[in-house]
Amino acid sequence: MDTSPLLSVKNLNVSFSSQRKETQVLFDISFDINSNEILGVVGESGSGKSVTSLAIMGLLPSKNAEVSGKIFYDNQALLDLDKKKLRSIRGNEIAMIFQEPMSSLNPSMKCGKQVIEILLQHTKISKLDAKKEVLSLFEKVKLPDVSRAYNSYPHELSGGQKQRIMIAMAIACKPKLLIADEPTTALDVTVQKEIIALLKELQKEFEMSILFISHDLSLVSEIADNVLVVYQGKMVEYNSTQEIFTNPQKEYTKALISARPSLDVRLKKLPTISDFLNAQNDEIQLISKEDRKEHHKEIYSKPPLLEVKNVEKSFFTKAGLFGKKEFKAVDKVSFQLFEGETLGLVGESGCGKSTLGNTILQLDKANQGEILYRGQDITKISSSQIRSLRKEIQLIFQDPFASLNPRLPIGKAIMEPMKAHNLYADDKERKEKVISLLERVGLDPSYFNRYPHEFSGGQRQRIGIARTIALQPKLIICDESVSALDISVQAQVLNLLNELKENFGFTYIFISHDLAVVKYMSDQLLVMNKGKIEEKGDADLIYENPQKAYTKKLIDAIPKGI
Repeated sequence: MDTSPLLSVKNLNVSFSSQRKETQVLFDISFDINSNEILGVVGESGSGKSVTSLAIMGLLPSKNAEVSGKIFYDNQALLDLDKKKLRSIRGNEIAMIFQEPMSSLNPSMKCGKQVIEILLQHTKISKLDAKKEVLSLFEKVKLPDVSRAYNSYPHELSGGQKQRIMIAMAIACKPKLLIADEPTTALDVTVQKEIIALLKELQKEFEMSILFISHDLSLVSEIADNVLVVYQGKMVEYNSTQEIFTNPQKEYTKALISARPSLDVRLKKLPTISDFLNAQNDEIQLISKEDRKEHHKEIYSKPPLLEVKNVEKSFFTKAGLFGKKEFKAVDKVSFQLFEGETLGLVGESGCGKSTLGNTILQLDKANQGEILYRGQDITKISSSQIRSLRKEIQLIFQDPFASLNPRLPIGKAIMEPMKAHNLYADDKERKEKVISLLERVGLDPSYFNRYPHEFSGGQRQRIGIARTIALQPKLIICDESVSALDISVQAQVLNLLNELKENFGFTYIFISHDLAVVKYMSDQLLVMNKGKIEEKGDADLIYENPQKAYTKKLIDAIPKGI
């Protein structure tokens, strides 16, 4: 009986060459995946996780990628196979789910047709049987309405539904090995939990092996048998999931486990990767219940900075020839926000969190209700008053790259709002302020003349924060401002937001679908569901004793680790 691994990677090295230089991105990576086994590969962005998967699939560009080492699949040396043979294995025996379903699916083609295409290419099935098979696959991946999904274009489906289409496409030919590259990164915690459970279920049913790539160790612990931790293209640790979590050997692994906000204790500062690597993790300080009580006594003794009273926001879509269909994105929402407070706003995608934020910012006009800022109803003020209000109420966007002008150096991008609001005497003074802001958010002043594409995701988020605080606002709405970041970068940005709040006296509305992050940041918590406030109260108390089934579901979906 053959006991050799299904996939064996030996001393894999990958370099990319450009006109100027050659850069090595993988250094002697080795691991095995046995039949019917799940291996988790964990590391930050740029650690080489996706490059490893693309090397296995034979999808690295042959012009400028140099690959050495051995990759054996089912005792076949993949790096020695010709293109035709590799194509017959790819998609058929080794399949891949990509990180971003929207950019992996063809926007001009219905979802059902895209999966049929895979079946017709790799099997000898008839078109009629292929359609039946696709509908059966859509049922397997638990799409709520299979015929609707079959006839829908990608943009007509939610993020979780698109990811299920991608999974259906990947398992269409019943592969022996499935590579899942960050398949849940941008999804709600509840949808993420469903996708993880689905992958486990499918793995058991088809007895396939999975290479599961993620930057979140807690998430990997819920699915993987073994874990490989990588950092800057090198192997850090490779062991069973149980061992990695209960007895991590390397500081980097310990850092990845600790960087996620704890659900049991409140830390003054989240430990970051650099803290662990520089042996500074012995300074961890806790916020006691007494400290928290004192802080709350102080901030809640003053009148509220913002009052939202019975706010409603509806959108209308066409229904039939003459009719209109109303969709209530925000439905009779009321709450108070006090100066120096962080109010957490949590809920699944589509619950109305961002619409509520936009309504407070006056980017969307409320249909009903009042929004009082410093006692004045801002739903009734003129457009010139709204313009000056923008200086006081600012927004940190979810995607900093999309909110920065790619043709503008970041120094000028930060100066722009200062100019618009006539802050400081001239450009010379503004430039000085920008340089001090860059230093304040942990960036080098020499970055002033660099463009957005020259920065990592975490650095771009810092630029976005610098641009927001350039106007010295009172209230900042953070809309999913850390959801796309690595766990370790997320810890740095959350620490920075708390530090800035302390030093500048900011007040935050912190919007996220990740309850662990919101709980760490927040004094009070609002749980939103279908446009309504489901539950509100002290963040710690809601987590310890949730009153509503919906809140319990959100808490249960948080990856806990072993």
